Amino acid sequence: MRKILLAILSQLLLQMGFSQTKPAYVIFDAKGKKVSYEKMMNSIRKADMLLFGELHNNPICHWLQLEVTKELGQTRQLILGAEMFEADNQAPLNQYLAGEIDAKGLDSLARLWNNYKTDYAPLVNFAKQNKIPFIATNIPRKYANLVYREGLEALDALSSQEKAWIAPLPIEYDGELPGYKNIKAMAQGHGGDNLPKSQAIKDATMGYFMMKNYQSGKLFIHYNGTYHSENYEGILWYLKRKNNSLNYITISTVSQENLDKLLIENKGKADFIICVDQDMTTTY
Repeated sequence: MRKILLAILSQLLLQMGFSQTKPAYVIFDAKGKKVSYEKMMNSIRKADMLLFGELHNNPICHWLQLEVTKELGQTRQLILGAEMFEADNQAPLNQYLAGEIDAKGLDSLARLWNNYKTDYAPLVNFAKQNKIPFIATNIPRKYANLVYREGLEALDALSSQEKAWIAPLPIEYDGELPGYKNIKAMAQGHGGDNLPKSQAIKDATMGYFMMKNYQSGKLFIHYNGTYHSENYEGILWYLKRKNNSLNYITISTVSQENLDKLLIENKGKADFIICVDQDMTTTY
């Protein structure tokens, strides 16, 4: 009897412990159903390309990016790429990956984000240690700014070298896509049509360099701001225009006060939605 009572007590204490846990994040599928980390990983393992949408200053997101990448690297050959590196910085990035320059040299030669050391260096160093290609996919910022000021047509006057760092011109552009319409609406008229076009040239360029460097049988993991791929638009729209037969998986990251249920406005943003407690400390 004593053993039975101890067993019951242990079970009750275990249940109480689980009920009192406060998770830092919860994973949902597109329909808003809670799913396990392992179920998400099982889907990603079958993919050709993964678009991992992040909140740039969210530590949980950056930690999961590294953990997901390390785990996938155990069973898949990887190619990595990121919005945070602009295409004209590919040469110094390659030098760092090859061990020809150190971290200080990379910082001197490439335009690194302010949160590079804490949030992206672990991914780059993982690629370096495991001899994995890491692709600088984004358009150089000054050319995106040029589009914002003067429109897509202004890119035509660039040199052939400068155009090599951008998706082939002219790019397709659909201003009726909800994501681009929302950008324009949120700006309340500032920037006009050129504002969403400056977003589109980033999406098109990232998609272009992803597709250019993709190798059949490998898994390309791309790290980008969640808005660049959520609702199956942005980068993914351009990827599918080039090759609709690949298996694409998207992840979006959102922040909520309550993690028990995914808010309606966050449903459908991606194949998997990482919902993080909004009180989570930010990296900057």
